[in-house]
Amino acid sequence: MKMMKSFPLTGLLVCGVLTTSGCSSVMTHTGASQGYYPGTRASADMIADDNTSWAIKPLAAIDLPFSAVLDTILLPWDYFRSDNNSAHDRVLQSEKMAGTDASLATAAAMPSTSH
Repeated sequence: MKMMKSFPLTGLLVCGVLTTSGCSSVMTHTGASQGYYPGTRASADMIADDNTSWAIKPLAAIDLPFSAVLDTILLPWDYFRSDNNSAHDRVLQSEKMAGTDASLATAAAMPSTSH
């Protein structure tokens, strides 16, 4: 019976830690490639930044080791994406290869509509 009374608090604490763990790593891996260990660097930068709110710094400190573990697990993915080509750069390269600029330069001007 004692265990059941202490479980909600312990369970809530464990769920809170698991849901906030590795947030920086997940957020930085959803965008463009930012090198190796981007989540760990983001958490460390938040802790060191004087403009970070006092309420966020403890959360970043809790998140730091979890982000480091998740960044280590995602290290092969970071290596795979380390070609330094962002999506924007790939689109520009594709347009250059397809000659999009040349075809747009010869396109007729849009007709003006007057209402």
